Parts: sequence; structure tokens; C-alpha cells
Amino acid sequence: MAPSFKVMSLTEAAAERIKGIMADAERPIAGLRVGVKNGGCAGMSYTMEYAEERKAGEDMIEDKGVRVFIDPKAVLFLLGTQMDFQTTKLASQFVFNNPNQTSACGCGESVAITPADPNALTAAHA
Repeated sequence: MAPSFKVMSLTEAAAERIKGIMADAERPIAGLRVGVKNGGCAGMSYTMEYAEERKAGEDMIEDKGVRVFIDPKAVLFLLGTQMDFQTTKLASQFVFNNPNQTSACGCGESVAITPADPNALTAAHA
């Protein structure tokens, strides 16, 4: 049996931050839901929210002790993405290192993403 392909991966910093957020949540959280939506000056933006359970059709990754649920409409946009958490003098934020991202706006809130070739996803699962 071939190993399963992960749509996304997490850095240690991202995993630790997600664990901290989940520990402080007011209700039981199963993981973090990640997706993309249309909007912003560059065309798309990443979305994140608490996930109390896995929705039908979602991919789930478990990386460094954290569960991340991937919106099925976002899989081809997120294929190969590494999620990081960075702290600078001015901000602490999650950062998506996405090979499908073609540009970003100056404020960093929105991005242009070209979906991955669906054949690449099929080949990765073979």
C-alpha cells in the first residue's frame, strides 16, 4: 500500500501555535479547517476556522499532532503548501508557503493562486 499523500504540511511553529489555540478554545475542537475564498485585491484569500468535526468530502491531514481539515474546493489550490507561523517585530501570523501562489497583494491579505494540475493529485495518490 502506497503512503497517503498530504495536501498540506505544517512547520513545528505552526503546529505549536495551533495546539495553543485549540487548548484555549471555549469548546472541544477536532482541528483546524483551512480553505480559500474569492476576494481581496489579488483575487483570493486563505481561510481558517475551528473545526468541531470533519465534514463530508474534506481531506484530513494529521501532522505534528495537529489535525487540519481541507475544504474540498481548496485542495487543488493548496496542493504542496506548507503552513508556517512567523513572529516579526510587527506581527505574528500564519503564513502559507504555497507553490501554486503566483502573486500577493502588498498588504499580504490576498493572493493569486493557480490550481494545481488535477493529474498531479491523481499521480500522487497512485
